[in-house]
Amino acid sequence: MSGFLAGLCVAVLPVLAAGVWLGRRTARPKSLGGLGTPVEHATFETLHTASLAAPPLRAGLTEETARKSARKLRSLLGTDALCLTDREQVLVWDGDGAHHRTEIMERLADALDTGRGEAFRLTCDILDCSVRWAVVAPLTVDDRVHGALVACAPRESAVLVRAAGEVARWVSVQLELADLDQSRTRLIEAEIRALRAQISPHFIFNSLAVIASFVRTDPERARELLLEFADFTRYSFRRHGDFTTLADELHAIDHYLALVRARFGDRLSVTLQIAPEVLPVALPFLCLQPLVENAVKHGLEGKAVSSGKCHIQITAQDAGAEALVVIEDDGSGMDPDLLRRILAREVSPSGGIGLSNVDDRLRQVYGDDYGLVIETATGAGMKITVRIPKYQPGVHSAGRLTRE
Repeated sequence: MSGFLAGLCVAVLPVLAAGVWLGRRTARPKSLGGLGTPVEHATFETLHTASLAAPPLRAGLTEETARKSARKLRSLLGTDALCLTDREQVLVWDGDGAHHRTEIMERLADALDTGRGEAFRLTCDILDCSVRWAVVAPLTVDDRVHGALVACAPRESAVLVRAAGEVARWVSVQLELADLDQSRTRLIEAEIRALRAQISPHFIFNSLAVIASFVRTDPERARELLLEFADFTRYSFRRHGDFTTLADELHAIDHYLALVRARFGDRLSVTLQIAPEVLPVALPFLCLQPLVENAVKHGLEGKAVSSGKCHIQITAQDAGAEALVVIEDDGSGMDPDLLRRILAREVSPSGGIGLSNVDDRLRQVYGDDYGLVIETATGAGMKITVRIPKYQPGVHSAGRLTRE
């Protein structure tokens, strides 16, 4: 028997020694994988977990986004269970005690109405259920309660109440950012629809009138113009997205100018100087064509027939991290003070909405530093400069639109 005990001690001692050594190693506040002390490591893990939960929430509060973020949020709180709800239902339940879904929704009414958090005991007949308390923290955006974060635990805890409130506020910020993104998208879409509505009646009437004038005298010319008209309108009303390439925008401008030349004849001359390297640059859809239309309006339509010709010059140059597009005409120009009021939307004379619309959209996409730069004076023509960053987050071309 004594021999057995001696052998057991010999076998166990190395294990105990290894355990003591490992304990000392983990207790030392040395670097953990280059992440610093244990406190710094825990901070990093918390921030990393939060960063993983954020992207789904930036798409709004839905069953899918709740499902993708719930486990990360539960990890932040360290609870046995967590659920996210909207005002009508539990969107996702992560962890133990999913049978409490119905009870949770029944008890949420006050919190959803008042926007105040609360904690309450859950009723449960299952003896081994680890979920006994629920902490409710409302999710609010612009003072409107959209749903709730509910953390569930075995016992009541003041620490959990505060932690759930902080995480819920963080989630609410992500939902508010999602709401802002969606509002900006809706605004841009509305601007595009307004721009299309503004261009279409004037352009369609004049184009069809020109085409009709050639039907009998020059049928082949009428056919060519009809194809130009079809290509331009197909581009203008496409639904491939809000961004295009400089090449496609210039291609559409070429269709537009073909119809304008048919209307004004040799009164209009156009020069294009385009650097090939900037053709793939992505930019907001229909942001250059209105500027060319403005040049035609002030270059030709603003002059009497007897006043002679108008020249429009379009250049696109490589400027390092940007593409520089300049549209210049030698037309009637504009009073600078009137132009300022048009861009500020203080007045909206005929032809002015296109400029303010494009200026607003460029600022929305790229920032206030990228609005239109316009040089003009009465009788001195107009020069419009557009700076387009070659690379901008979220700006991607939908691809070239081909003729069907």
